[in-house]
Amino acid sequence: MSDAKHFAICINNGEYAGTLELRKVYEVLEDPSAAARDYARIIDESGEDYLYPKAWFVPVAVPESIEELLHDLVIK
Repeated sequence: MSDAKHFAICINNGEYAGTLELRKVYEVLEDPSAAARDYARIIDESGEDYLYPKAWFVPVAVPESIEELLHDLVIK
């Protein structure tokens, strides 16, 4: 697994409104097995990582200089 941080914006939360907020940035954990099945491993509002449909998120690129800052904000 890479040390690079990945983030995505939630555009659909299905029946998970309590664990995913629309238009919020979430950290995405690398999971090739999940990705092969069109899922993304997301750290949600519970602070834990779960699988959600990839189509519910839009990846966002952030400069390396703010990756750690975003990571810290998302985890809180």
